[in-house]
Amino acid sequence: MAEQAAGIGPVMARLAGYMQEVCDRPLPAEVAAKTRLHTLDSLAAMISGAQLAPGRLAIDYVRDQGGRAEACVPGSDVVTTATAAALAGGMCAHADETDDSHPASLSHPGCAVVPAALAMAERGGRGGEDMLRAIAFGYDLAARSTMALGVERIYHRQHRASHSIAALFGATAAAGALSGFDEARCRWTLSFAAQQMSGIACWVRDLTHVEKAFDFGGMGARNGVAAATMVAAGFTGVDDVFSGPRGFFDAYGGEPEGMVRGLGETFEVMEAHIKKWSVGSPIQAPLDSLEALIAEHGLTPEDVAALEVRVSDKEAHIVDDRSMPDICLQHCLAVLLIDGRFDFAASHDYGRMADPDVQAVRARIAYIHDADLPRREGIVAVTTADGARHEHRTRFVRGTTGNPMTEAEVADKARGLMAPVLGADRADALTEKILALESVRNARDLRPLLTA
Repeated sequence: MAEQAAGIGPVMARLAGYMQEVCDRPLPAEVAAKTRLHTLDSLAAMISGAQLAPGRLAIDYVRDQGGRAEACVPGSDVVTTATAAALAGGMCAHADETDDSHPASLSHPGCAVVPAALAMAERGGRGGEDMLRAIAFGYDLAARSTMALGVERIYHRQHRASHSIAALFGATAAAGALSGFDEARCRWTLSFAAQQMSGIACWVRDLTHVEKAFDFGGMGARNGVAAATMVAAGFTGVDDVFSGPRGFFDAYGGEPEGMVRGLGETFEVMEAHIKKWSVGSPIQAPLDSLEALIAEHGLTPEDVAALEVRVSDKEAHIVDDRSMPDICLQHCLAVLLIDGRFDFAASHDYGRMADPDVQAVRARIAYIHDADLPRREGIVAVTTADGARHEHRTRFVRGTTGNPMTEAEVADKARGLMAPVLGADRADALTEKILALESVRNARDLRPLLTA
């Protein structure tokens, strides 16, 4: 067997060196503040998702597996191994469409990074400040991994799941940073992650959101924690998976330097979006537009003769006439028009998909896949019964970097998601703890507030 070629390339040297120092690197104040919001938002998605079918299945699965009590699964009574907790936590976090997103990398970082970081912080008894810094690094590597590979190429032409790839590298980054490794072990952890890269874009055909929860959250969170815990157990690996013969970028293509460009200067959590609505990302802009039209013109279902909605053709298919309420654009718009609001309960009410009133409104909706419209924008045009036409275009959805939610709005969203599971008092207490995460001395101290 040939000996491994000597030498470490500049990309791996930079990345492993940075990973080793993450927990010792203070975050800029605005980055720390944004990371706290995404941590809170992701935990709220995990806790609410624990009550949905993908979350319940994942919790039951890891409960049956047993294992050492290292970390909790938020929203449940399960305490299990860090690897199993990350799997279940990741599936809970993406049990529906509540979690955050990072458009440039075509990923949902929080649903893998936060469960992995929480599990590893509990396992190692790490404090909130270390956890926060590891989460910020997780967002950095999640986004950089798919952007370095080339999102357009891997997702649209090769049909690889960018969401799964980013989840893996983001979770690995957070888990590795919290493991206290030297540079060699950081390199091996990244190599074990690269060997586990997986995911194909057929997730769009999942009719129950169960496999999608695994693809977007659970698989990456589990595999990232597994990479770190195997190295912690003494596993050794390839010193530089990103360069040298038959390496990662030889196999998958892309630009290796993209993994480290701007690292420590450009923080990708600042480009991540928090969802106002618990629905698929392509539905966010149309809901914002219809809400604005309802507010401006006092529209009711009886007023609307026809409704036209335009979404980018690059993503319109994801939410077109789907069987799940939270990723069916026509259903979401119909319910918003009828109720005048659209909340978490409405986005998970399967029974209303067969409601004759909802069906009647859906019949008036024309859905156009628009080749000229950028991603995440939406146009809604309403023709009223008296022949008037009203149109609204949403360029920056509420919760995006161009139209961010305030801390109070994110906290209100989180409390609303967590209170039905934890109770109002514990939801309030947990929200306050996460918004002051650096003051938490040991992640295990959060467990009484996280478990149900």
